[in-house]
Amino acid sequence: MKTVEYQGVTYPVDDEGFLLDPNLWDANWVEMIQKNEDLDEVTDDHLEVMRLLRDFNEARGHPPRVRDMTLATGFKLKHIYELFPSGPGKGACKMAGLAKPEGCA
Repeated sequence: MKTVEYQGVTYPVDDEGFLLDPNLWDANWVEMIQKNEDLDEVTDDHLEVMRLLRDFNEARGHPPRVRDMTLATGFKLKHIYELFPSGPGKGACKMAGLAKPEGCA
């Protein structure tokens, strides 16, 4: 099993660096992904998207589609891409500690 370590914590990840166990998600994970994604800060908007992703995933077993994400947050797709430059699937789901969504390139 592949792992990454940050701030003394070891996280099991898949080949693309997505967290394998969403229950291990914590502030250190968010900070590590923030740095990997070259984001200056994690804002309330980032946190809102991550909460939505995690809550939706918990309730339905998969993250929401992008359209559902924009409807639930009220954010335009352009804003979500500004928040997560590598995209709502790769960037947002990774930072939220979720698996890579099906169909995400």
